[in-house]
Amino acid sequence: MYRLYFLLSRKDFLILLTVINILGTVYGYFWYGSQLSETPAHFVIFVPDSPTASLFFVIVLIGFLLKKNFRLFEALALVTLVKYGLWAVVMNLLTLMVEGTLHWTGYMLIASHFAMAVEGILYSRYYNFQWKHLIIVAIWTLHNDIIDYVFFMYPRYGALSDFVPQIGYFTFWLSIACLFLAYFLVIKRKKRFVPHFH
Repeated sequence: MYRLYFLLSRKDFLILLTVINILGTVYGYFWYGSQLSETPAHFVIFVPDSPTASLFFVIVLIGFLLKKNFRLFEALALVTLVKYGLWAVVMNLLTLMVEGTLHWTGYMLIASHFAMAVEGILYSRYYNFQWKHLIIVAIWTLHNDIIDYVFFMYPRYGALSDFVPQIGYFTFWLSIACLFLAYFLVIKRKKRFVPHFH
């Protein structure tokens, strides 16, 4: 475990991870391009969930490189990386179940989004956010769910269009679970690692 966290705190590894997440963020916004072009302007910020989550993490990584903790973005990154990382994995697996097949991009999305959730959790030992930050993130996250499933701004998965109420219900409880996870991993945990860059 020590070797893992030694690797995670290496400056060259942080730079590499930052570049990878920047590329993933750009690709994610591009992937949402057609839906965003049809989205009312006041809802645009709530549609591209996964790339926004990785953008939060990019800001956190830049903070680490500057030897700073951007606490609100740490809380945003942890909750949204895990939430939307796992959400996309589940949605693609459900698509596979419904259609009986999955395009190669679906498998790519499963791998990349699972990696999002993993990196969010691995770096949680370096986070230093407090209750006030988590409360703001809870408001953001649950408000986003309302926008998605009351105003129907959720990411489109055509094969799953008949299951929107069930997906909305699942997403709400996934949000709650991720908020509790953030509390247990950062606020409740007493011991926190301070990054030492090598």
